[in-house]
Amino acid sequence: MRPIPAAAGDLDASAKVAARNVRCVETSTALLTDQYELTMLQAALRAGTAERRAVFEVFARSLPAGRRYGVVAGTGRLLDAIADFRFGTDELDFLTGNGIVDEPTAKWLSSYRFTGDVYGYPEGECYFPNSPILSVEGTFAEAVLLETVVLSILNYDSAIASAASRMAVAAGDRPLIEMGSRRTHERAAVSAARAAHIAGFATTSNLAAGRAYGVPTGGTAAHAFTMLHDSERHAFEAQLASLGDGTTLLVDTYDVERAVKTAVELAGPALGAVRIDSGDLADLARRVRAQLDALGARATRIIVTGDLDEHGIAALAAAPVDGYGVGTSLVTGSGAPTASLVYKLVARADRPGEDAPLRPVAKRSTGKPTIGGRKRALRRLDVHGVACAEVVTVGEPAPGVRDRLLQVPLVRGGEIVGREPLTAARDRHRAVVAELPPQARQLSRGEPALPTEIVADGPQGG
Repeated sequence: MRPIPAAAGDLDASAKVAARNVRCVETSTALLTDQYELTMLQAALRAGTAERRAVFEVFARSLPAGRRYGVVAGTGRLLDAIADFRFGTDELDFLTGNGIVDEPTAKWLSSYRFTGDVYGYPEGECYFPNSPILSVEGTFAEAVLLETVVLSILNYDSAIASAASRMAVAAGDRPLIEMGSRRTHERAAVSAARAAHIAGFATTSNLAAGRAYGVPTGGTAAHAFTMLHDSERHAFEAQLASLGDGTTLLVDTYDVERAVKTAVELAGPALGAVRIDSGDLADLARRVRAQLDALGARATRIIVTGDLDEHGIAALAAAPVDGYGVGTSLVTGSGAPTASLVYKLVARADRPGEDAPLRPVAKRSTGKPTIGGRKRALRRLDVHGVACAEVVTVGEPAPGVRDRLLQVPLVRGGEIVGREPLTAARDRHRAVVAELPPQARQLSRGEPALPTEIVADGPQGG
């Protein structure tokens, strides 16, 4: 990690100090956390309770208002973050230099490695209120430090995937393009593209997501490219010369009808697509389709963009549209920018040691109670293979012939075991949504598509 160099003479003294402390690339995830994780650790080390076994669970008390289901996303990113959760010299110098931890705590952190177990819902799976989508088991000291980074990743990625899934349901067989990079933080844009692809988006405009995660990328030209040239015709000629007749031409910079006529004159019936980014999209799509057909460009597709969300996409279902580009609504969770997941202690031992039995613990706070005990979950299906309940058991479940266990091992003894290709999560999500009852795919406001049944009399585990 190297400091960003400052140009001589253009920063005051305090700014130069700040610049020296900025790093271009963060290789450790250990400081992606809240300070109270470290103050709890320090106090637990002093009290002798830090090495007690503990189980933390991640769940949502409720879904965003009116949503029928949530989508788990970010697990793959989380596994990478756990692997990189290390306190090196730079991190420890910062913590001790600012009086955040004492020397004994810093010494403990210097050899930190998560050696516990993590299991949870795999990426692409759907979840409901109180679904135990992630369980982290280890010593209290090891597990408590992961709280903030776990929630940072899962809350954002799951919110984006949940919104993207609704958009994919609304779009049906028509492809979706993720194009929200300019509407969010630059790193969040990469995560959003990944989460959206899991939930059904075909491509992204974000090249970093393409490089990091293999999400298919695409993009052609903006209005600025048209306005750069002396005429729309010249702009189209330049784009066609560079990208070929199969490209997508943006036709609403000036006059849509004239632009479509020019586009077909230049590219002929082989023109790949036209894009409409403003105006009454349904009306324009019908007019453009009729014009394209009359000009012989029957195979030319129509792509629409411009402040679309799942409801806007659904409203265009009857229009002759071949694909949708979505930006702002996607990267902001379409009104639900967080999944509101929490990370709560649900079981702990009374003494250190692997053989110490776990006992359930729970909050009694008004409005924020928790259910104690280490939990497992299964999806109950009816005789037609349609999901009918989310069953959460305290202790080990006894699955029936039509029950599907939901949690999978992700980390065993500190070793990452749950990595999988992004295509696996994408395929899983498609299958899971198809398994849900029809009301799950309705965009109107309603209750969660499945009831969550808590079975609290199972064994607690050892």
